[in-house]
Amino acid sequence: MATPDPDALHAERHRIAASRDARFDGQFVTAVHSTGIYCRPSCPARTPRSTGVTFYRTSAAAHLAGFRACKRCLPEATPGSPEWDLREDVAGRAMRLVLDGVVEREGVPGLAARVGYSERQLSRILTEELGAGPKALSRAHRAQTARTLLTSSDLPIADVAFAAGFTSVRQFNDTVREVFAVTPTDLRARRRVLPAPDGGLHVHLPARAPFDAQGLLDWHALHALAGLERVVTTDAGVVTAYERLVDLPGGPGWFRASAALPDAAGPRAGIDLTVRVTDLGDLPTLVARVRALFDLDADPVAVDAVLGAVPALAPSVARVPGLRLPGAVDAHEIVFRTLIGQQVSVAAARTAQTRLVAALGAPVPTAIAPDGLLFPSAAVIAASGHEVLRGPAARVDTIIRVAGALADESLVVHGGQSLDELRGGLLAVKGIGPWTADYVALRVRHHPDVFLHSDLAVRNGAQELGLPGGARELSLWSEQVAPWRSYLTMHCWRLIVDRATAAARATHIDSRKDTP
Repeated sequence: MATPDPDALHAERHRIAASRDARFDGQFVTAVHSTGIYCRPSCPARTPRSTGVTFYRTSAAAHLAGFRACKRCLPEATPGSPEWDLREDVAGRAMRLVLDGVVEREGVPGLAARVGYSERQLSRILTEELGAGPKALSRAHRAQTARTLLTSSDLPIADVAFAAGFTSVRQFNDTVREVFAVTPTDLRARRRVLPAPDGGLHVHLPARAPFDAQGLLDWHALHALAGLERVVTTDAGVVTAYERLVDLPGGPGWFRASAALPDAAGPRAGIDLTVRVTDLGDLPTLVARVRALFDLDADPVAVDAVLGAVPALAPSVARVPGLRLPGAVDAHEIVFRTLIGQQVSVAAARTAQTRLVAALGAPVPTAIAPDGLLFPSAAVIAASGHEVLRGPAARVDTIIRVAGALADESLVVHGGQSLDELRGGLLAVKGIGPWTADYVALRVRHHPDVFLHSDLAVRNGAQELGLPGGARELSLWSEQVAPWRSYLTMHCWRLIVDRATAAARATHIDSRKDTP
């Protein structure tokens, strides 16, 4: 890949800042020499001359250079960069793990071990690529989490410090003052939420517009497993919220996600999140996983521009702008649900998966969720899965084999891997084929350029859109929309999901009519 010309890149970013294009918020920051602050590209303040600014890939790099966050545009309140889902290099893999809280849990040595480099090599690579090493990137992430909690939650300030990953209130106070040039109390004064009667912690997670939140809520509703997941609907059967349990490093957690509602300042794209966790220190990890689950860091304008330019796809893109990918909050869970669900209907897969949760799922404290069950761990499935799993013996053997490999870590699956590494590890396991590996990659790795051309539902949807029907022809045709082929997959699925959702709503309405 050719190295971009620094002068040309600087000029391009200055034009973006001058146009105040919100699509680039979170992708870089503009540091203003005369004021000592850095801003998001869409900051409404007057744009300085090109010679008076420096552009940084990350806010951590701007912090290290001595700049502070703008109080007017709040650059830390933006969606994250879609770059980390696209990049397959060490820097991209490391950033995905930093956002998941690996540095807070395992330190820099743990991060380095996961990406297969020494601490010194990793620090050098990240500093060269992103302008900051792993400690600085983690610190910036903690500061961003702290700002989010201070301004969009009702959590006491002292608890915010530990929830954001700081080891002391003093460290938290010093960092907030250094990064934002205000005290935590000053940031808290901007809070726009009211204390919640349900005892949960409320956080707003922003997304770039347009954002098809309803599509993802419908997707999760169709795949929801009783005991583990639950959806909230209106009388007409429209899904308004998705709830689920998740196993976090510090213990079980629960969240409810709903589409953000407008407020006094106008519409807000994103997810309104209500959370209950065993350990407050798990909150940044849970937030990062929910962001991936709802694809909140995507660049929908870039995706829709490429797909919408293809005549056959233009009507679908116009009908559903801002379509997103369903991600994952638990990588191992996705592997098992994929293996159980292959070559059967969604309803049949849901029945088998629910049976597995009911038989082997671990109960959670009632303070987190009454009567809830976590998805069983790989070790539990390896030990007891034969007693619960049904279907062809070869498939059951594969699931047990994969469970054992995940439990003893001879098979590793997580979002910090490269696409080739994740696929290669899965394909090396007897019984796992390309469709399974690709579907897991789309969900767990959250890669934007995976096209499931061999999937029957994808091919059926493609034919309805007027695309080639054969797997090979469809695969070749899809190359024209790279690197966004995962979103093509979702457009092909969307027609089928919409019909299933309409049927579910009709059933819901009929059941209410029969209720005395």
